[in-house]
Amino acid sequence: MDELLPGGVRQVTLPLPMRLDHVHCYLLPGPDGWTIVDTGLGLPGSIERWEQELDDLDGPVTRIVVTHFHPDHVGAASDVALLTGAPVFQGRVDYAQCALVWGSSRGGGLRDWYRKHGVPEPVVAELTHMAALLDAVVHYQPDPILLDDGDTLDGWEVVAAPGHADGQITLLKDGVLIAADHLLDPISPTIGLWPASRPDPLGDYFASLEHTIALAPDVALPGHRKVIADPARRARELLEHHRVRLADTVEALAAGPRTAYDVSHDIFEAELTTSDRRFAVAEALSHLERLVDEGRAERDEADGVVSYTAAQ
Repeated sequence: MDELLPGGVRQVTLPLPMRLDHVHCYLLPGPDGWTIVDTGLGLPGSIERWEQELDDLDGPVTRIVVTHFHPDHVGAASDVALLTGAPVFQGRVDYAQCALVWGSSRGGGLRDWYRKHGVPEPVVAELTHMAALLDAVVHYQPDPILLDDGDTLDGWEVVAAPGHADGQITLLKDGVLIAADHLLDPISPTIGLWPASRPDPLGDYFASLEHTIALAPDVALPGHRKVIADPARRARELLEHHRVRLADTVEALAAGPRTAYDVSHDIFEAELTTSDRRFAVAEALSHLERLVDEGRAERDEADGVVSYTAAQ
């Protein structure tokens, strides 16, 4: 556990069994105790790890905040709530998606969604198998206390930052932004369009980045990799990154109709793990739909498969 700032914010880095092999969670000090931000996956041994991390705190954990419903952020939420006795807070939009994706009806349309976007059947089988494996390590907290944009929590302002997840929230206080996966450096957050997503996550992300630039925080504490010393500059870099990727996506359509699966091979590494390929398909799709909204591409569906061409 590392203390990052004079204000006493602490970073807890937990392992992940995937290419991105860690997630940063945070401990925020307050007059009534500590706030945990994000919890990691609900892996075997995660409770013991949290017990070790919390052992030397000088006060109780009084609340747990989930920034967004992705497995590495919400996965151990109910476990840590049971360990600490603290209530869980989660964004209103995000919790609705969390319950939909990880609740009793989970996985209902994922297989058909992959097929619709051109994923070959053997890859569909691998991707849906992987999604089923994640179910076992996602222990979200039912009926959390819901948060909305502009709420305050122990002096921290809740700032909505849709894009990476529709309902992702960040926390801002005294120039410090708990950014989760809204800003990352040197990697870029995945901005994917999924079955339950809003229709234009990339457009949402552009607006969120512009809002970050306007807020001009002094420092951003991310969910992965390094602390970001100039969040507004990083937000501008991410805007440019996606503008370049949009141009690359237009170029990929020059050869004729392409599915999101096809385009994912054009704009990302050819040799990706199965886990990374699912993110590549979703991100290709978010860029394709942004191009449709901008009038730079056209969408067509035939025999249940969606394809895209460059606008004429």
